[in-house]
Amino acid sequence: MSAGRWLLRAASIGAALGLWQLLTSLDVTLWLRFEQFPTVGEVASAFADRVGTAAYWQDLGHSVRRIVVGFLLAAVLGVAVGTAVARSRWAADLLGPLLEVVRPVPAIALVPVAILLLPTNEQGIVFITLTAAFFPVLVSTRHAVRALSPVWEEAVLTMGGGRARVLFSVVLPGALPGIFGGLSVGIGVSWICVISAEMISGEYGVGYRTWQEYTVVDYPGVFVGMVTIGALGWLTSTAVELLGRRVTSWLPRPAARPAAPRASRTPLGHRASRTPLVPARAGVPVHDPEKESVS
Repeated sequence: MSAGRWLLRAASIGAALGLWQLLTSLDVTLWLRFEQFPTVGEVASAFADRVGTAAYWQDLGHSVRRIVVGFLLAAVLGVAVGTAVARSRWAADLLGPLLEVVRPVPAIALVPVAILLLPTNEQGIVFITLTAAFFPVLVSTRHAVRALSPVWEEAVLTMGGGRARVLFSVVLPGALPGIFGGLSVGIGVSWICVISAEMISGEYGVGYRTWQEYTVVDYPGVFVGMVTIGALGWLTSTAVELLGRRVTSWLPRPAARPAAPRASRTPLGHRASRTPLVPARAGVPVHDPEKESVS
């Protein structure tokens, strides 16, 4: 990425922070009410205070661990089930209806189910995170596998390859771009649901701490939690995207746009003649004004 693009991105964040500071410091109240919003300086001061405490890093560690465990389980199960449903009619008939019934249910609505089924709150939060990321990965994998051309599979079978060879040499590599698209969506949904689950049934974590700050009307602390959640979500989604680029490095990448050609000039510094060239007909000479001027 060029320095100009980095500068533009930094300028957009700076402009948003500047607008936030202006609206809150002036207590602007039009339709939106900013008089109770903390200023950027207050949030920055609260953030500096929180970073220096052990509780902040403990909550951060709990949330990251829940995300990593739940997301990895969802990635493995989503790819496996999505491939099976796309490749096998038996799997599609047995699992397809059940998955389509459960898929529209929000993962956060499964919190009572997790509390009833699982022995600890920690396992329940991981279960919610797994469920949130599972269905985006499942759907993306299923569509990516079904979209593959059968030509490569037939070529492998013709050369004597078996089902395992087709799966690991054709199906999974060909579906990787779609799989990583589902993983990128899944990691974002996981953060939404893990924070919500921590607010409802957690004991530690960024979501739990943010809710506690809200209950004691510590609004700068609430915004510290929001900033932390946003930063963690951005870092994890960027990591998934970079991993996807590394794994699919064999795919063609869009080339940089060539620079626009400049107007050509003659050796004497004059612009080239703009007289259109007319193709010569049989027996009719081509009109050339330069030759006439020389003669």
